[in-house]
Amino acid sequence: MEKKVDYDVITDKVTVPYELAYGPTWTRFMEGLSQEKILGSRCSECGRVLVPARSYCPRCFIEISDFIEVSQQGTLMGWVLTDYEYYGMPTKPPFLSGFIKLDGTDCNFLHLIGGIDLSDAEAVRRKVKNGMKVKAVWNKEKRGHIMDIQYFTLVK
Repeated sequence: MEKKVDYDVITDKVTVPYELAYGPTWTRFMEGLSQEKILGSRCSECGRVLVPARSYCPRCFIEISDFIEVSQQGTLMGWVLTDYEYYGMPTKPPFLSGFIKLDGTDCNFLHLIGGIDLSDAEAVRRKVKNGMKVKAVWNKEKRGHIMDIQYFTLVK
């Protein structure tokens, strides 16, 4: 006969400290943000401009070393309203995040959308639409981090 074992379960959170080496491409991209510049990389083969800057073209599979400053304005391609909290969030909810196609670039850039009252989800849905123009709003303090751009706001 098999003996039944009783046991307790402990529920806890574990935090793992880590360091991430940006490498030369992301280091340059983040340094640009600290100077209120958004840097993209341009593929010498297909001409696509990618943001954030990348070290290779995912279409042509060639190394990219040509960096250019891109527009701080773009088009909102898609968005989501997050109203619940989960671990590792960029900010406290509620918040909007969106895919932004910066003018003159060939891919979407994920960032926060701000300057909007988020207390009424239905009002947000009526106000925020794909295809709207947005522009970067910079944090006063820069630290060479993606959040040097505080958010993108709707252009009136």
